[in-house]
Order: sequence, then C-alpha cells, then structure tokens
Amino acid sequence: MDGRWLLEPTPRGGARVVRVGETGTPEGQPCEEPDLVEAVRARPDATRWVWRSTAEVYPRLLAAGIRVRRAYDIEVAEGLLLGHAGRLGEPRSAAAAYARLHKLPVPPDPPSRPADPGSQSALFGADTAEGRTPLPFDHLLEVYADQLRRHEDTAHPDRMRLLTATESAGALIAAEMNRAGLPWRADLHREVLTELLGERYPGGGEPRRMAELTDRVSAAFGRRVRPELPADVVKAFAQAGIRISSTRRWEIEGIDHPAVEPLIEHKKLYRIWVAHGWGWLQDWVHDGRFRPQYQSGGTVTGRWTTNGGGALQIPKVLRRAVVADPGWRLVVADASQMEPRVLAAISRDRGLMEVAAREDDLYQAVSDKAFAGDRDMAKIAVLSAVYGQTSGDGLKNLALLRRRFPTAVAYVDEAARAGEEGRLVRTWLGRTSPPAAGAESYEEAGLPQGPEPVAPDGEFTPGYASTNIRARGRFTRNFVVQGSASEWVVLMMASLRQRLWGLRAELVFFQHDEVIVHCPVDEADAVTQAIRAAGGTAARIAFGDTPVRFPFTTAVVESYAEAR
Repeated sequence: MDGRWLLEPTPRGGARVVRVGETGTPEGQPCEEPDLVEAVRARPDATRWVWRSTAEVYPRLLAAGIRVRRAYDIEVAEGLLLGHAGRLGEPRSAAAAYARLHKLPVPPDPPSRPADPGSQSALFGADTAEGRTPLPFDHLLEVYADQLRRHEDTAHPDRMRLLTATESAGALIAAEMNRAGLPWRADLHREVLTELLGERYPGGGEPRRMAELTDRVSAAFGRRVRPELPADVVKAFAQAGIRISSTRRWEIEGIDHPAVEPLIEHKKLYRIWVAHGWGWLQDWVHDGRFRPQYQSGGTVTGRWTTNGGGALQIPKVLRRAVVADPGWRLVVADASQMEPRVLAAISRDRGLMEVAAREDDLYQAVSDKAFAGDRDMAKIAVLSAVYGQTSGDGLKNLALLRRRFPTAVAYVDEAARAGEEGRLVRTWLGRTSPPAAGAESYEEAGLPQGPEPVAPDGEFTPGYASTNIRARGRFTRNFVVQGSASEWVVLMMASLRQRLWGLRAELVFFQHDEVIVHCPVDEADAVTQAIRAAGGTAARIAFGDTPVRFPFTTAVVESYAEAR
C-alpha cells in the first residue's frame, strides 16, 4: 500500500493529514493533529510526505530531530509546471494554483525576504507562512490532484515526474544543510584577515594594508584617489593621459603606470574585506558553523543560490577556516568536467559518448579524436559549443568539433536556434526556459540584434537579454546543458543522501559541481564510496542506458584548503 500522506500546518502548531493515493485521491477522512511534529512522528510508514512547502514545514521537523526520506513540494511542482507551460514567473503558491484551476483572481506570492543571519530563522527556518493566502485543506488536495494530472500532459511525463521528485529532494537537502551548517573556525578566519589586510583601525576604516595601498595609488597619481571607486580611478588615469573604460583587471593590468600594481592588489583585498571580512564573520558564523540559507533551484537553470552569506563564492584563501570538528573529516568531491559529459548523455552523440565513457581527462580524449592531441584547442571547442563563443579560435575550433561530433553540436545549435526564434527549450528532464519577452518570436517583436554581454554568472534573468536575439540564443544553447547538469547533480545528492541514511555523516556544502560531506573519521571511506556510487546511480536514473561516466575527484581532509 502506498504510504503517501498529505500534510498542511495549522495556525497553532498542529497539522491536518490524510493518506492519499497515486492520483491524489484521499484515502479516508482528514485527521486534525494538535502537534505537527507528532503527526509526522506517528506515521513511520510514510514513504513520501506531500506538503505545500518544504521551506515552511521541514525546518520545524529538523529542529525536533525528525528527518523524512522523501517529499513532494507543491510549490516546487507548481513552478516547474508553470515553466513547462511557458508561464514562468507567475505566482506558484497553492492558493494561486487553486485560483487558476477555477479561473479566479490569482493572488501574488508573498515577497521573499533576505535572511537575517542573527535571527533564529537562520537556524530553524523562516516563518514562510507569513503573508500566505490561506487555503482550505480540501482545496490543497484538489491542487495536488490537478498537478498529478498536469504532469501527465507534459511532453515526457516520466521525466517531468522525475524532475519534480528531484527538485523536491533538493528542497529537503537544502533545509538539512541549512540546519547542519558548514564547520567554520572564526579564529582562523580572523588570522587570515589580519595576514591579508593588516590590523583593523577603530571606527571601521580601511585596515592597515589596504590603507597603505590606497596611499601608494594616490602617490602614483599625485592626488588623493579612492581605489574602490571606479569613477575616481578612471578620472585619475584620464588626467594622466590614459583612457580606460573600466577598472577591470584585464583592461588595466597591461598599462605602464606605477598605480596599476597597488590598484590591482587593493581591488583583490577590497573584495575580501567587503564580502568576507570581520563584519561578515560576525553576521554569518555562529557556534562554529556558517549557515548561508541555501535555496535549491534558485535560478531558471536550476542552479542553487543562497539567501545571503555568499557561500557560492568563498575565496580560496579563506578555505583555511573551513575545518572539520575534532575526530571528524571533510570529504570534498568535485565532479570532473560535468557539462561536456552531460552534453554527451543528452545528445546521444556516439562519438562523444565513447569519449565520455572514460573516466580520465575528457578534453584530452577529445583532442586525440579531433585536434591532433592539442588539449587546449579541444577544450576551447567544447566550451564554445556549450557557451556559444563565435569569434576567434572558438569559432574555428567549433567547426572542427562539429565535423567530429556532429550530433552533439547539432543538439546545442538547435537549442540556440530555438531561442533566437523565441521558442521554449527544455532540459533533459523538462525544466523549461523563460519565454522570449512574451512574444512568439524576436522577429515578430522587432527586437535589435546587437551584441550584449551574457550575465556574469551565466544565468538568464527574464529581461536581462530580452532585447537581443543572439544573446537569447547563447542562453538557450547553454540552458539545455547547464540545466540538465543541475538536474543530474541534485539527483546525485539525493542518491547520496539515501546512501548516507543511518550514518552520522552530513551534507554541509554544495556549489555547482562540488559537494562536501562532514563525517566521523571512521565513516570517511564509506562516504567516499557512496559519492562515487551516487554519481552512477544519478546518471542511470536521469539518462537511462548511457555509457557516459561521471567521475569524481575526492579528498578526505581536515581543512577545506587541503582539498585543492
């Protein structure tokens, strides 16, 4: 018998629960429980919990020491289903879903709030119910049943169901990682800051080393210059007879001027001081843990984000502060050349799959096939295919790659063409790209075709490149690969989570293609094996019968800095 239960929190800490069947039909009468935690604890036979929002419910369970193996997140599912219908960005709450189902006015989603690192919400989860439109329990049941039907109407129902299950698992993992936190030694962090930046001055001004660099920059220009202000630096160079359009390193490092060296060094230290300095340490590290509030699927491609804290951009120099507890270790795992391997799996290009079936250097293998052993040329070609570089060596090498691996290149070429024509593209499991500015095609919208930079993180925000056909084509080319890679890596983490069940080991960090597990010393070997096995399991579940391998580089270390 299917042990699937639908649960909805009640205002005073209780819950309404009912067992539901595979079509979402309730099996029996709903039961009102006075305590949400006890409602879950009393149903150990549950194989999957269905609830409105993992972010709302699960932190309360974790605070009581209760974990669940599987869940179905109604809001996550609604967002994915809306995207599949070309309606990404519409309200995804259960109340909004019910309103759409009955053609009623759709309430907006409650505004998201940045995490307050000093509040209890950073540890136990925010009160995400605040601002929500109340929804009767029978309405929630109706929304869930309708979502199950809508999954059947998608292009590939099995894949879409898997995508929803994967992203729901990701929400559980994010909540658990927020609870666990990344081990962080505040004393070592302060030590690194003092080494790099020098002593702090009273009043919050620049630390000693940065103040010295500011003096050197000013002396080089012959007047007081504030290196952290680009406009001031551009003006100073202009007064020295040197025209620059920005203070980016690639633009100024070749200039023959005595201000360049201290200016570049100041920029590097300034970023650390502002983003991960003493103020950051005070705000985000408590009781030996850094809790950045992960948000699974936070971007349109499915990549994760954090609600503050900058966990996805920890400077390498500060990894010295990430240290395992006494008697414990960090198992750091990095997926090797993930995107090219995903391209092989989703395009079904026989030649590229043959190359990706090996666990050694994929770029070297490609170079042996198509570029006379020139690894650098092969890497440029593969990345050009994924990211859409169409100038210089990228275009020339891409032509060589197209002749050797035609199906793989045609796959991303078609995605780019679809984007330029304003069509939707989908990842392997069914995540759907944002619509093209609400128009059937860019030609119909009469939009310009001039060059436009891609967003710095490679992500596409609706409207960012909406006025540029080629930029959207580059985005959709990358979307089908990067989005599919995001799905695989969350599937890998979900499989790893199940394999670690019953151990003391905890997932504590994730960014793009890297995970960290914190575990007792005697569990480190088992965790390492579990990571490698989880990669293979995720590939089989996501891509079916494929020869493509997804190897991991793993390191068992006391300090994160030792893993590199």
